[in-house]
Amino acid sequence: MHPETSPLSLAQALIRCPSVTPEEGGALALLDAILSAAGFWVERPVFSEPGEPDIENLYARIGSGAPCLLFAGHTDVVPPGDAAAWTHGPFAGEVADGMLYGRGAADMKGGIACMLAAALAFLKARGPDFPGSIAFLITGDEEGPAVNGTVKLLDWARARGERFDHCLLGEPTNPSRLGEMIKIGRRGSLTGRLTVHGRQGHVAYPHRAENPIPGMLRLASSLIADPIDGGTRHFDASNLEFTTLDVGNAATNVIPADARAVFNVRFNEGWTAQTLGDEIRRRLDVAAGNAIRFTLDLQPSNSPAFLTRPDAFVDLVAQAVEAETGLRPALSTTGGTSDARFIKDACPVIEFGLVGETMHQTDECVAVADLERLTAIYGLVLERYFFG
Repeated sequence: MHPETSPLSLAQALIRCPSVTPEEGGALALLDAILSAAGFWVERPVFSEPGEPDIENLYARIGSGAPCLLFAGHTDVVPPGDAAAWTHGPFAGEVADGMLYGRGAADMKGGIACMLAAALAFLKARGPDFPGSIAFLITGDEEGPAVNGTVKLLDWARARGERFDHCLLGEPTNPSRLGEMIKIGRRGSLTGRLTVHGRQGHVAYPHRAENPIPGMLRLASSLIADPIDGGTRHFDASNLEFTTLDVGNAATNVIPADARAVFNVRFNEGWTAQTLGDEIRRRLDVAAGNAIRFTLDLQPSNSPAFLTRPDAFVDLVAQAVEAETGLRPALSTTGGTSDARFIKDACPVIEFGLVGETMHQTDECVAVADLERLTAIYGLVLERYFFG
């Protein structure tokens, strides 16, 4: 492999682009130049939404036939925080003791570099007339509100007749060692804001007030007293966590007017946001009876639970991982949300990338050897996907 198209060189070049959401930072321009030179058709649509920053994205494809294997990911990164706290500059892309340092090394410029290096090597070996198509769908809005990114890019591609058979998303799925885990689904996410209404008054005259705090404790307990479910074959039990509970009261002699709480539920494929919301309201209504006045605001959710059923494609990727690492990866649905929740509506999608142990941290880094191994895994996936 030419040094300039090695996964390390590509990852370093991407890291050196300061593409903190919503800035493009030169990362998509770099991918555009490399993919265009390799024969890909490349477009960089910009999407807008009132109240949100404009976001540039990238779509590239080579070949027009089926099957089409889609590589997906994001070049935007979270802010580095205090740059002086980094051992190596967050956008320097430096290598030390076999590790590549920089913001996005793990999440997920390193993964994109491996996808790109594998595709370039595949095309060099097989030529552009292989039986099918390779596409790249890269957003600059995954770490942000995810409004002007993958969801709109997929709509844009669909309107132009682009169709995909399978997608491999390069998020850092491995907890501590390359080869441990493939993500075949993700839990859904639902956030709720609960307010219990009382009547403000002096603590010395409680009969003239209505304290909302006991009611809040009762309602909150009703949501966590019993498990939401027992889990499913591929998902852990759904889980509700309270993230705030307060009355905003600085006085020690005043009964507050209201008590507020915020909670988030990570739920499995046994629920939708609607059915889960109905269950939460049912529990609250039973606990409140006619004694507690409350309001519940369930936030709109674009994070449904989904599962890509283990099939031939999942097995193909798992076998490629095992062939290169010696590990049979676990098929997991753990973790937070990803853009796979949007891609699932276009084609079956699974996630496999680098070790995510340091993502979003100071001194984010990945092993250079893992970049080479992941490139080999993606290359084996390409070879077996198109040639069996």
